[in-house]
Amino acid sequence: MKTLENKVAVITGSTRGLGLAIAGAYAAEGAAVVIAGRTQSTVDAVVAEFVAGGAAAAGLACDVGDLEQVAALGAFAVERFGRIDVWVNNAGLSAPYGPTVAIGPEAFRRVVDTNIGGVYNGSIVALGHMLPNRRGKLINLLGRSRKKGVKYQNAYSASKAWVSSFTSALAAEHKDSGIDIFAFNPGLVDTDMLRRVDVVPGFEEKVKPLETVIRLWGNQPDLPAQKALWLASSASDGKNGLAMDVLGPGQVIRGLLREVGRRVTGKPAPDTSLHVRTVAPDGQLMVRPGGS
Repeated sequence: MKTLENKVAVITGSTRGLGLAIAGAYAAEGAAVVIAGRTQSTVDAVVAEFVAGGAAAAGLACDVGDLEQVAALGAFAVERFGRIDVWVNNAGLSAPYGPTVAIGPEAFRRVVDTNIGGVYNGSIVALGHMLPNRRGKLINLLGRSRKKGVKYQNAYSASKAWVSSFTSALAAEHKDSGIDIFAFNPGLVDTDMLRRVDVVPGFEEKVKPLETVIRLWGNQPDLPAQKALWLASSASDGKNGLAMDVLGPGQVIRGLLREVGRRVTGKPAPDTSLHVRTVAPDGQLMVRPGGS
């Protein structure tokens, strides 16, 4: 029997990147997956690929910052598949890289609405469906900045600190509910979204070190997706409140040793180049270089 046989999983932000990889890992282990993204045509295309591969899948466009749309997503999942066993609050975004005072309020608020509002909305809707059945898994995505603020990424880092605190409190509130609530830090995930970096004017060169960080510690989405699969499985039963970090001391050391070995042997560095866009303080595109 497959790990998630007869389970129903909702994954927000699952039309690309890590969310798509998590949905794929779940589907491969027998789950019916509900795909969610901002654009219905993109959602439909992903669902069609899953169905063509033999998976049970359906999807709905959803702005996670809008509680009514998230509630509609939950109702859609129940209508199509009968219940919700797993809910992953994966959708997230960041503001342009640069000083907080240079980030327009609209750009900052978009991060708050998605990263904070989306986790709140998704958690409330998921629990509303799970609590009457006294079972389910709720997984909220963190980031490396959950323990310490990161300069020039204040909107994102502050939002992830909020998610960490919110998830910890939520797990404590529901410790005897039959629901397992987890915080999941997938580490640095090498996706197209990571490589495309928006910056405020004058900070283009300051993001260059990210290329080295990706080379040292970046993971393809499949690795954290397998960790998310474990969290969704029966193996995590009773571990309510667990906070899982993919990037641990072992991986840090392995990344450094791999880089030292590469330099000693003279092997060429893998391509970790960024595509940097300079944007106005309100997040509107000013210049689109070919890349850096």
